Amino acid sequence: MIKTFEELEVKQQEYSAALASKFEGKGGKRAVVFCGGTGCLSSDSAAIREKFSAILEEKGLTDRISVNQVGCFGFCSQGPFVKIYPEDTLYRLVTINDVEEIIEKDIIGGEVVERLLYVDPQSQEKITKQDDINFYKKQRRIALYGCSQIDPENIEEAIGAGSFKGLARALHMDRKEVIQEVLDSGLRGRGGAGFPTGRKWSFVPDTEGDKYVVCNGDEGDPGAFMDRSILEGNPMSVLEGMIIAGYAIGAHNGYFYVRAEYPIAVDRLKKAIAQAEELGLLGDNILGSGFSFRAHIRLGAGAFVCGEETALLNSIQGQRGMPRPRPPFPAVKGLWNCPTVVNNVETLACVPYILREGAGKFSEVGTEKSKGTKVFALGGKINNVGLVEVPMGTTLRELIYDIGGGIPNGKKFKAIQTGGPSGGCLTEKDLDTPIDFDNLVAKGSMMGSGGAIVMDEDNCMVDVAKFYMEFICDESCGKCSPCRIGTKRMLEYLYKITDGKASMEDLAQLEELAATIKDGSLCALGQTAANPVLSTLVHFRDEYLAHIVDKKCPAHVCKNLMQYVIDKDKCKGCGLCAKQCPADAITRTDYVAPNHKLASMTIDQDKCLKCGMCIASCKFAAIDKM
Repeated sequence: MIKTFEELEVKQQEYSAALASKFEGKGGKRAVVFCGGTGCLSSDSAAIREKFSAILEEKGLTDRISVNQVGCFGFCSQGPFVKIYPEDTLYRLVTINDVEEIIEKDIIGGEVVERLLYVDPQSQEKITKQDDINFYKKQRRIALYGCSQIDPENIEEAIGAGSFKGLARALHMDRKEVIQEVLDSGLRGRGGAGFPTGRKWSFVPDTEGDKYVVCNGDEGDPGAFMDRSILEGNPMSVLEGMIIAGYAIGAHNGYFYVRAEYPIAVDRLKKAIAQAEELGLLGDNILGSGFSFRAHIRLGAGAFVCGEETALLNSIQGQRGMPRPRPPFPAVKGLWNCPTVVNNVETLACVPYILREGAGKFSEVGTEKSKGTKVFALGGKINNVGLVEVPMGTTLRELIYDIGGGIPNGKKFKAIQTGGPSGGCLTEKDLDTPIDFDNLVAKGSMMGSGGAIVMDEDNCMVDVAKFYMEFICDESCGKCSPCRIGTKRMLEYLYKITDGKASMEDLAQLEELAATIKDGSLCALGQTAANPVLSTLVHFRDEYLAHIVDKKCPAHVCKNLMQYVIDKDKCKGCGLCAKQCPADAITRTDYVAPNHKLASMTIDQDKCLKCGMCIASCKFAAIDKM
């Protein structure tokens, strides 16, 4: 039990020394760490760790090396990871069959297992240390602080890495001084809108009575996993940020709203709350300051609309997750009609850093109007899929090519969708745009919570817009007519376009409808629902026209506008494509060439499912999409 500031300081020094000792190899004992993020766990990271422990115990080596779990390394396309200290050797794409070799060669023999090292795609150099890999060189971890260094289920390691230093400083300050510190840092909400966090806190009335802090962990964008990874990798930082926010506004209770689809994050958050309560860092009279705060968890059912703060508050209260008209805003009338601050996971994870290091340290990173860093889930047609945290002001080119490693298979970059279904696409001409809240909005997109989906020349942008509109239609709560009905009508127009049945009048109706939904919807879901359509119309109008006028899909994606055609000069008549065809759409035909008779295959377009099995099976590249 830690009862005073002085006791906390003593424990911080003790735990910090223990953490440093583990990674610096003091006493001759080495440490091996395994990624405990969802991505690596889904690729047997836990089984690899268990086998590692079993063999070490079997060989009597547990006194020479410790086995540890940490949070996400970020470089998801190269996981699972195994990292060995103090040498800082990073092995990637490790399988359970590699465990014995790592132990025999590295742990016992002191020899690096070179085949498991990362290979730079340009220089072909094998890289031993994580920080020397290009993926990591331009990153800076603030929100993700500690995520690949500490055991997320061990509060002692979190304290040793600096957790609760920010809280201790905050509790020595006046509440208004804490709010001013956050204002001075320039921190803007990382949930999407980018509203200044300190200003949001300042809107809460300075009155007695119940108040609440709510952490929005309902991360619903397709392809987004930033908040989940933070909660999995360092839940203590988010908990500390919530307690600081509670102290600043005079709240004594906080709620984590996390979707039930994140069981690992929920489990680790529960452990963090229990451990903090056990040490006296959460609960009554924290550190003898007289301030009391308790944290609770509510599970969401995975409704995208519950990312909107008023719908989220309704869901916590056991009501249907539907947005409320505003005003009144939650800061005045929120959870159970009491003043409430709602911040997302990444925002709260930045707060301890600001209080620990000072507002000036945070604000020295970033751009004039967007301070600090931003976490992105980088996915799609990109070599280095993963979780990245970069300073605001980093360009899209740096994000895609320097960190992301460019587009696979030498394909040409086409667009990047930022902000998820609420955002828009940015193209090659935008690659040198510095990433910040205002620049992305000015370019017709938005930061959003941090999803970044890269597309190449093989993507049809009309199909992309249709995908996001399908998602929006499924996730609309139905409360207001513009969103409930309008998005459905927009999706119908997009289906007509991709089926080759639309006219130019339909395109005009689609644009008019998009503007109506944007202006008339109740909440941000409907107000931004048309963004993917509008941005693709701006940047890729020619693709819409090709679908409507020429009845062709330039990217050969839309099935009803596509044909598989066999080149008879290349076809050998082997019949392998016919064997693989699930629809029996391919038959053998004979035709006369200039000098002799040949056998070839023909595709019946009425039967063809456009599944692509014929192309995949053809050894002579005789089948093309037209």
